[in-house]
Amino acid sequence: MDNYSKVYKKELIESIIPFWMKHSKDEKYGGFFTCLDRYGNVFDTDKFMWLQGRQVWTFATLYNKLEANPAYLAMAQHGANFMQKYGRDAHGDWYFSLNQEGKPLVQPYNIFSDCFATMGFGALYTATGKDEYADIAKKTFENILKRRDNTKGKYNKIYPGTRELRNFSLPMILSNLSLEIEHLLDKSLVNNLIADVIDEVMNVFYQPEYGVIFENVNKDGSFSDTFEGRLLNPGHTIEAMWFMMDLGVRLNDKDLVNKAIEIAIKTLEYGWDKDFGGIFYFLDFKGHPPLQLEWDQKLWWVHLEALVCMAKAWALTGNAQAKYWFEKLHEYSWKHFRDEEYGEWYGYLNRRGEVLINLKGGKWKGCFHAPRAMFQVYKTFELKQSLQLV
Repeated sequence: MDNYSKVYKKELIESIIPFWMKHSKDEKYGGFFTCLDRYGNVFDTDKFMWLQGRQVWTFATLYNKLEANPAYLAMAQHGANFMQKYGRDAHGDWYFSLNQEGKPLVQPYNIFSDCFATMGFGALYTATGKDEYADIAKKTFENILKRRDNTKGKYNKIYPGTRELRNFSLPMILSNLSLEIEHLLDKSLVNNLIADVIDEVMNVFYQPEYGVIFENVNKDGSFSDTFEGRLLNPGHTIEAMWFMMDLGVRLNDKDLVNKAIEIAIKTLEYGWDKDFGGIFYFLDFKGHPPLQLEWDQKLWWVHLEALVCMAKAWALTGNAQAKYWFEKLHEYSWKHFRDEEYGEWYGYLNRRGEVLINLKGGKWKGCFHAPRAMFQVYKTFELKQSLQLV
């Protein structure tokens, strides 16, 4: 574990962070560029609020937990200033995207803009102690809770009353967000929210009779035999399971930790491409052709989150299967996604593991999964958690 800790820390400090510090800062208008090609050149100047919030969180968290480097704090505040000035509508909801200067392009239909704004400003409050950052985080979080049952609000294009499904993404995010900003919230609210999201993830979306976590279920929690209902996203499941492990550690709940590890390993077993290696992006539970044409692509975040999950499982419990999967994932991911020459990691491979698009950032990939994963793995193995729960 010690060697892995050093490798991941070195990659974070010498490759991932320098890439974003060098190439992403918009010195003219503020905020961050995320549409960066292999070499760090900007190929589009639109700014996506969920990625702005993620990058604010990344640099604030590096300042808080890695090193109190003024350059990290300056980066976080640079992004936060742009977000504060341009990012919200009159109701306090965060737009999906702005142009370079900060004018709205896409309405605030996507609640994940709000989720990552909350995370970013919550971490920045920890770094600075400025009440204005805490206020933004808390008010945004309140808006998230109000929108839980209809996250898109008036922008929802689903016809009401015919096929109303519950989606896994928000409870998954809340299981992590609840810990990220608990320092700003009433203790009873945090405890109730944690209990709620654990129940939703582990007892509603995870269905033991099928042995999987579904991306969408009926309103009553039952299986929906539709293309949305059969949809499996192995990466989401595995990422959620390390969130569950973190909650299990916080609650000293060995059963929750072990259940999360069991689900994650089963997900890796069915989500692994036995012909070419790597984890499939999407699958249909019944083996029908997935409607997502990118179903067989291999994505950076899926593999990075799986590395974090297996690192935690191995360190927490000494689970031999977790060790096996961590080493298998490490070998595949570092061979195929890492760009040794220009830094950072590729985002998208084809099924054979060849680079499909050589960008380093875009509309969906920003400064988040790679640095967070490197930090999580390095810290997990450095501390060895010393929590052998079982």
